Amino acid sequence: MSTFYEMELRVDSRDVDLFNQCRPSALLGLLQEAATQAALALGVSGPELLEKYNCLWMVTRSWAELDAPLRWNDMVRVKTWHRGVSGVSSYRDFDIFREGKPVGQGVMQWVMVDADSRQLYRMKDLTEFQGTDGGGLNKSVKLRRVPLPDAFDGRARRDLRYSDTDINGHVNNIHYADFACDSLHLERMGRDKFVRSLQIGYVNECRAGETIWVDTAVRGDDWFARGEGEDGEKRFEFSLTLGDL
Repeated sequence: MSTFYEMELRVDSRDVDLFNQCRPSALLGLLQEAATQAALALGVSGPELLEKYNCLWMVTRSWAELDAPLRWNDMVRVKTWHRGVSGVSSYRDFDIFREGKPVGQGVMQWVMVDADSRQLYRMKDLTEFQGTDGGGLNKSVKLRRVPLPDAFDGRARRDLRYSDTDINGHVNNIHYADFACDSLHLERMGRDKFVRSLQIGYVNECRAGETIWVDTAVRGDDWFARGEGEDGEKRFEFSLTLGDL
């Protein structure tokens, strides 16, 4: 069985922003689609996982970096593989190519949770993963808690709606990047910059009908956001670093 999965995806008009750059959420969406298709090829897609184990996939942390922005109509090839499993989580690595040349990379950390109790499932028990990791392709990047500043300068309200949700019934992980970028007013970035890297830590689930508050801070080219529920419970942590064009 192949140790990696590859697919081609086009950056379309729905993915780009006012600077003709692939939005952070859309970039994560490209990686998520490749991960979904790779899981399907391994026999551990969302529906299969639910039927076999009564479990759901959840992303706990995401990281991506680009050497240059992706733009409208770019054809990109995403190559992805998992690093094997350890306890209750697994890393999935990504390489991103444009016109055959590497332009970026990413890492996501995934867990399996019981669909009813949301208790973590020990992924090492999945026979479908045995002997299918990336081997020598595996990256050394480890995702830890997003580093945040001691103080935040802004606060924005976000009401969560139907359009934010996914098949698991909660807010899809890529939308957290939209919440952060909207609250940070990324439209102020300007045309001489691009999002070189981003990182998200998903702390607690969000659902349609809820309201969250997003605290923001800008420190030069490093931009930060933190989401909290109305009860003060942490929901996500986010950071991005801008690069020069």
